[in-house]
Amino acid sequence: MPGPQACEEGSNSRRGRARPTSTESRVSTPSRKRRWAGCAGIALAVVAFTCWWVVGECWMETGGRRPVRRNLSVAVVYSPGYEIRLGGLERLHAFDIHKYSRIYGALVKAGSLDRKKVLAPVPVTDEQVLLVHSPEFLASLKDKRAVARYLEAGVLRLLPESLLERKVINPFRRATGGTVLAARQALRCGIAINIGGGYHHAKPHAGEGFCLFADMPIAIRVLQREKSIKRALVIDLDVHQGNGTAVCDNGDDSVYTFSMHQGNIYPIPKEASDRDVELAPGTGDREYLALLGDELPALFDLASPDIVFLQAGCDTLKGDPLASLAMTEEGIVTRDSMVIDACVKRNIPVVMTLGGGYSRDAWHVQYASIAAILAKYRQATPECAEGSPPPPPPGKTRLPEQKYWKKVP
Repeated sequence: MPGPQACEEGSNSRRGRARPTSTESRVSTPSRKRRWAGCAGIALAVVAFTCWWVVGECWMETGGRRPVRRNLSVAVVYSPGYEIRLGGLERLHAFDIHKYSRIYGALVKAGSLDRKKVLAPVPVTDEQVLLVHSPEFLASLKDKRAVARYLEAGVLRLLPESLLERKVINPFRRATGGTVLAARQALRCGIAINIGGGYHHAKPHAGEGFCLFADMPIAIRVLQREKSIKRALVIDLDVHQGNGTAVCDNGDDSVYTFSMHQGNIYPIPKEASDRDVELAPGTGDREYLALLGDELPALFDLASPDIVFLQAGCDTLKGDPLASLAMTEEGIVTRDSMVIDACVKRNIPVVMTLGGGYSRDAWHVQYASIAAILAKYRQATPECAEGSPPPPPPGKTRLPEQKYWKKVP
C-alpha cells in the first residue's frame, strides 16, 4: 500500500506539475523584480531620449536660448505728445521733430498700422530719470540756458520757463516714457517699436546732441528694478556714436553696448562702448550690411541678453547733412530687419527706437522700415499688448497708460 509521500507525488503528477516549495518562491521573487526594473529602465530611457530630442530641437531653433515664442507680434508705441510746437520756431532746428507724426500718419494711411491698437505712454517720472541721471541734471532742466545748450537751440533761451517745461521738456519726457512702455511690451509680444526715442547722446550729468534723457538706459534700469530682466544689449546703428549710452552704462556688466558709426564726425572725442565699429565716409549698403552681419552673432554670444534695444537712426542715408555715409533707403530697411530677425531667431525681445536722421527723406526711410517689420510680424493684438489697464490716479480721469491710442493733450 503506498505511503503518504507516494500519494502526494501522485496527486501532484495529476495536476501536471509539482507545487513549488517555499525555497523556490523565495528565489523567483527577485527574478520578477529584476524583470520589472529592466522594463522601467527601458521606459525611462525612452522618455529621457524624447525629452533630450525635443529640447535639442528648441535649442537649435532659438539659437540656444529659450522655447519658441508663440504669440510673436509687434507692439507700437506713439503719442502726438512727442511733438514740439513753438509756432514754427522748431523748424529752425536741424532735427525734424515732426517726423514722428509723419511716420505715424503714413503708416495709418497705408493700412500698415491700426491706430486703435497703438499704445500711448505717460511721461517718464523723476524717479525713473534718477535711475540714470543725477539730481543736479534734473534740477538743470529748470535753467533755460542749460536746456538750450543740451538741445543746441539758442532760441529756447527766449522762452518763459513754464512754456519751456510744457512745450519742450514734456515731449522728451513722454517720448522717453514711450521707450519704457515699449520695453515692457517687448517682453510680452516679442517686438516693440517706439515711434520716437533713441536719445543716445544724453549723459548722467547733462543732455547733449539734441538729447535730454537717456531713454534706453532708463528703460533698462526700470526693467531691472522690476526684476523683468537681468541683462540687456544695446545695438546702436545711428551714424553718430552712442556716446551718452556708453557713459551711462560704463562699468555695468549687465549691459553690453555696441555702436557702429562714422568715425570722423561728432562726437569727437569718442567714448568707449563695449564694442565700437568705425565706418569710413562713403560706406554704402554692401559693405555696411556685410560688416553688420559679421558682428551680430558675436554680440549675442558676448551679451547673453534678456532684451535688445535697437537704436535705428537713419542718418546713415546718403545725403544726410550731418554725415557722409552712402546707404540707400532699401539698405537701411534691410539693416533694421537684420537686427529684428536675429532677435526673433534667438527668441530675444527687441525694442526699436528711431534716433537721428536729418535729411528731407529721413521720415520716409523709417516709415518704410517700420512698415516692413509690421508686414512680416503683424501688429500686436490687445491681448498681447496689454493686460488690464491700471486705475486712474487720485483726482484724474485719464488712465496713466492708455490701453489704445487716443488723443493726448
